[in-house]
Amino acid sequence: MEGIIEKVYEKVKKQFEADTTGHDWHHIQRVVDVALYIQEREGGDREIVELAALLHDISDHKLNGGKLNHGGEVATEILNELGFPSDKTQLIASIVDGVSYKGAGVADKMDSIEGKIVQDADRLDAIGAIGIARAFAYGGHKNRPLYMPENGPEMHDSFETYANSKSHTINHFYEKLLLLKDRLHTETAKSIGQQRHDFMVKYLEQFYNEWNTKIEHTHE
Repeated sequence: MEGIIEKVYEKVKKQFEADTTGHDWHHIQRVVDVALYIQEREGGDREIVELAALLHDISDHKLNGGKLNHGGEVATEILNELGFPSDKTQLIASIVDGVSYKGAGVADKMDSIEGKIVQDADRLDAIGAIGIARAFAYGGHKNRPLYMPENGPEMHDSFETYANSKSHTINHFYEKLLLLKDRLHTETAKSIGQQRHDFMVKYLEQFYNEWNTKIEHTHE
């Protein structure tokens, strides 16, 4: 199956290498690397983890015009063309469809250890320093303001309200990024996630200080 994985790498890299939304090839490569790191410590089928991580954004609703659960269809088409076993393809498709965050009030539906690992890896890349950079890159792509103090965050209770939100990027921290630490599944991911979460909290403190022009003077 090594040849199949290599072909999927080539296809996904070609599709995403020019992306400017924060969902570029480097994001996918990081998710693959972190997913395999977690898999070595938590178990599960390495091949399924690697392929699902590679394909997790293949047709994400944020990138395909809002079509939910289309990624699983595309992943299935790709793997069928390559002759990958149908039972494993079905599991990978379900992981691809379930991996995305769909709102603060929407429960995660991920039953397999492989799915939990890929979801954890994807969420770890959404927090910390890189997560912050990706949030602002995507916000700019969607023409969202950096921050509008008069507009507070909303805890969306459905995918529709979350997907259709036009809020500013700082609200995204409260509506998603700061919530992810407590929605990680594996102990390996939780240990990584805490440090990245803490960094985001410090970043927001600094952001508000600068926004409110609180300048600290140091004296020799």
